[in-house]
Amino acid sequence: MAMMEPLLALLVAPFVGSFLGVVVERLPAGRPIGLARSTCDRCGEALGVRDLVPIASWLARGGRCRCGAIRLDPFYPAIELAALAVALSAALVLSGWLLWASLALGWTLLALAAIDLRHFVLPDVLNLPLLPAGLAVAWLIDPARLADHVIGAAAGLVGFALIAWLYRHLRHREGLGLGDAKLLAAGGAWLGWQALPSVVALGAVVALAVALAASLVGGKLRATTRIAFGAYLALAIWLVWLYGPLVPM
Repeated sequence: MAMMEPLLALLVAPFVGSFLGVVVERLPAGRPIGLARSTCDRCGEALGVRDLVPIASWLARGGRCRCGAIRLDPFYPAIELAALAVALSAALVLSGWLLWASLALGWTLLALAAIDLRHFVLPDVLNLPLLPAGLAVAWLIDPARLADHVIGAAAGLVGFALIAWLYRHLRHREGLGLGDAKLLAAGGAWLGWQALPSVVALGAVVALAVALAASLVGGKLRATTRIAFGAYLALAIWLVWLYGPLVPM
């Protein structure tokens, strides 16, 4: 019985990832998500059951659309595998109701990261619910420490919003968006204020490493280069949630 929950999480993860792929593609464009019939994004053909099996359908068609003429973006199998990685990393360290609460966090963070990487936006419809959810989970885990999480949410929002304002005031252009501040507030709600320095530091290091690697491959890294920092914040929140802050609290 102890193995049933992790196995179930791993089983449903690719299907969740498939749904997240639809969310990432359609939500920023304002397209319907749950009611529209699934169609091929390239040729417009309606998709059947055989076309909707996560990862397997993409492999069976050789990465091509239903009509077979156009090669598809590997984004869909990639996000399905990423959702599976989220489930595996959570199942290795968590169990019971906390596993499922953590999967809800991890899969939402995955969707936010993917949207930010592709569209440079963090939609409120995904971002904002993480804050009350984090406070609810914190209360269920340890009501005595709820104040730390409330302070974390407030500090994340106000601190990042202040940094964004200072950057805009000094450089006369946008640097950090309010979506990043809301995401860090959600991180504070889930993790407590003590973990926020680790989240910011880890997110910044990963973002810088990715930007430097991209510059080595694709050209110069400039001060005006856009970086989807929310994606790296999401990764940092997930890692600190699973494994704790860089400096133990």
